[in-house]
Amino acid sequence: MATFFDHLARGALAGAAGTTALNATTYLDMVARGRPGSSTPEKTVERTADSLGTSIPGDSEARQARASALGALLGIVAGVGTGAALGAMRAAGRPRSPVTTVLAASALATVAGNAPMSALGVTDPRRWAPADWAADLVPHLVYGVVAQVTLDRLDPSKRRVRLLRRVRGGRSIRPRR
Repeated sequence: MATFFDHLARGALAGAAGTTALNATTYLDMVARGRPGSSTPEKTVERTADSLGTSIPGDSEARQARASALGALLGIVAGVGTGAALGAMRAAGRPRSPVTTVLAASALATVAGNAPMSALGVTDPRRWAPADWAADLVPHLVYGVVAQVTLDRLDPSKRRVRLLRRVRGGRSIRPRR
């Protein structure tokens, strides 16, 4: 039987996979539309440092590089943390279906990524154009799909069902409890 920590660990792994897929989708969009990367993550780091009464060390170039790297790292932390939260939800028996898992993961990742930027006044989603919403929501939906698939693939009970189906020639079976 899986422990709560097992669910958290599987969720974190699913979050890491989802984050990788989200980043790849974002980069593909940048290539397709010829658009630059967003500066909002680094602006969020700078505003956070200001609000804490501290500064990012180094000359102007080094500060900008550090803020950019910290912004990317915060995105990874948000994605892995969202996955861990999804794992905790799975431990509690929620969400139950793949569709609700995708929607929950996508919504959690969107909030985890955008809420800090909105709270710090870096961006205001109410003023986004449709293309901005698409550039944000599509990668988060991809995150949700990949996180859901990864969670299912890491679930030992579902692995057993897949293995038994292969052994029984594809016939549907239920694992014994």
